[in-house]
Amino acid sequence: MWILDHNFRFIRNRFREDSKSTLVADISAIELRIGDRRVTLQLWDTAGQEKFQSLAPVFYRRADCCVLVFDVTNPSSFSSLYDWHKQFLEMARPSDREKFPFVLLGNKADTDGQTRRRVPEVRAKQWCSMRGNIRYFETSARDNQNVDAAFFHVAKLALANNDEQDIYFQRIAEFVSEPEQGSGCAC
Repeated sequence: MWILDHNFRFIRNRFREDSKSTLVADISAIELRIGDRRVTLQLWDTAGQEKFQSLAPVFYRRADCCVLVFDVTNPSSFSSLYDWHKQFLEMARPSDREKFPFVLLGNKADTDGQTRRRVPEVRAKQWCSMRGNIRYFETSARDNQNVDAAFFHVAKLALANNDEQDIYFQRIAEFVSEPEQGSGCAC
């Protein structure tokens, strides 16, 4: 799960040719306008590295959307998606596991003749449909292919999910805050 290159491209509109996989946990934020609403999209990138797994509950809790990323030239990164998806659901504990929004990004879609694509697009789309029709984007941080579209989609999903949660909590608060009817007796 690597999104740092995408964060850098999306937030700063640049690509770092010398960039490697994320080596540390990275947190980025950008403000977007979705319709008539201003949204702050906060991106937490743990790079899928085991050394950050102890932080996973902190990263995952209260998330409004989860972005999973794999490298289309690396089948093992694709194979690990099942575990990351499962781990996220276990640790985030969303109120509705079936409806929680995920987005899958297949990175390095700009591969040339030197680097062969080893995960077919159709395989990624099948993986998504087997898990509740997750939206899939083929992306390239280098060429800025679908990066903006993917993150605007993430923002829309997160906003919709956040609105549902706010409605749920608002209803609970309204129910709890109703004044109790007393008997009128001061004893």
